[in-house]
Amino acid sequence: MATKKPKTSSKTANKSKTTKPKSTEATVEKVAEAKVEKTETNKKNFLSGFFAKKYEGKESVLTIFKNRKLYGALLGEIIGTMLLTLVLFALSMMNIINISNYSFVVIAIFVAVYAFSGSSLNPLVTAGLMATRRVSVIRGILYIIAEVVGAWLGWMIFNAFHMAGGESAYDIPTMSAIAEGGFWTVAIVELVGAIILSFFFARAQDYKRSVFTYAAIIAGGLVAVILIGYVVSAAFLGLENNFAFNPAVAMMYQIFPTSGENFGEILGGICQALSAYAIIPMIGGIVGFYLSDFTKKLSED
Repeated sequence: MATKKPKTSSKTANKSKTTKPKSTEATVEKVAEAKVEKTETNKKNFLSGFFAKKYEGKESVLTIFKNRKLYGALLGEIIGTMLLTLVLFALSMMNIINISNYSFVVIAIFVAVYAFSGSSLNPLVTAGLMATRRVSVIRGILYIIAEVVGAWLGWMIFNAFHMAGGESAYDIPTMSAIAEGGFWTVAIVELVGAIILSFFFARAQDYKRSVFTYAAIIAGGLVAVILIGYVVSAAFLGLENNFAFNPAVAMMYQIFPTSGENFGEILGGICQALSAYAIIPMIGGIVGFYLSDFTKKLSED
């Protein structure tokens, strides 16, 4: 005689399978509450994560030189800054109306070296990247050195063509002496231009997935500050060739005095030139990056 198996309700079986233990439900509730508390805390703490590190990995003097990609990045900064210096030297010898034509060249330069180093090509931009913790301090210092070397190579190439041209060549462009416009006049023009340019660079960081968009934003910012600097300097201040908005390039424009009544006067002129064309623009670069981040933080809130 066959024995019948006791019938088990399928609904009861499914219910037993899907019912979660009470401990699991409590854990889920705690996680949800923690997320809500974290969100409320972030809203109260407006600057939460504002100064957080934005680059991956840890870099120090002992470890960074073991990364072979670093050398490609430095070479990219040298080549890119060299090309940019050549373009800016050529630009300074032509009519300012033709400046829009150079935006395409600038886009090409940034696209060409973007994959190597991210295309800083400017110490004031690199200073902003370091201050906002987008790159490590040691990498930023190496980038600045590479940018100065690249600008020097660009000047050497430009000067070589000038010497080869003999008397028919154009004169190498030089910056106006600080004494002509006054230290603070030159410094303020550099500061305002550096803030605007670094703001464009900071905004471009959000579009790094599209290299053409990234380069176009930067090129547009560069054209904008040159136009603004030209109008302010020439139309309002009566000055010419008194801005560069790139400390590495500015140092190649013969900004340092070579003569004076005594050593103290020469040294004072060198310090003035470094302050107006290097230190103050780098401060402006930091301000521009933080201004961009602060604006973005406000919009997200």
